[in-house]
Amino acid sequence: MFKVDIFILKQRPYDRVQLERRVKQIVSIDPERTAYVASAEDNILAKLEWYRLGHEVSERQWRDVLGMLSAQMGRLDLAYMKQWAVALGVADLLERALADADQSAGGSGDSSG
Repeated sequence: MFKVDIFILKQRPYDRVQLERRVKQIVSIDPERTAYVASAEDNILAKLEWYRLGHEVSERQWRDVLGMLSAQMGRLDLAYMKQWAVALGVADLLERALADADQSAGGSGDSSG
């Protein structure tokens, strides 16, 4: 069993771009079944938006963001994320999360992407 979040497409430009960037993944092997899921970048941006909307108090949301950043670091399109973080009003949270994830990973502190 696994959890699935379903969202109704909004009329924001970001939501249309997010839908266009969806990724097809196998969700069951026998029999094989696939589903479209949001990209890692869009999942992180969504979590940051939820974190902001929840008055930035959910440790779980923040841990999820840091975990996704750490797991995907080096494979993320940081320019895309930074562009849309500004539009979504979460650019400050993204920068903080990148710095926190980099520190946790023992990185160099360069999250400029």
